[in-house]
Amino acid sequence: MEITGSLATIGYGLAAIGPGIGVGIIFGMGVQAIARQPEARGVLTTQMIFGFAVVEALAILGFVLAIIQQ
Repeated sequence: MEITGSLATIGYGLAAIGPGIGVGIIFGMGVQAIARQPEARGVLTTQMIFGFAVVEALAILGFVLAIIQQ
C-alpha cells in the first residue's frame, strides 16, 4: 500500500485544533464573565477580542508553515 499526499495538510489540520479549542474557551468564559458582571462588558469585550487575535495568530502561523513546507 502506497500513501501519497502532503503531510503538511495533516499538520495544519492538527495545528488548527488548538486555536479552535482556545477560541471556544475565550468566548465561553467571556460570556460567563459578562453574565456575572454586566457592568464590566466593555473591558471584558476588549480582552476577549485581544485574546481571540492572539489565538488566531497561531492558526495563521500553522497555515503559513504548511504552505512553506510544500
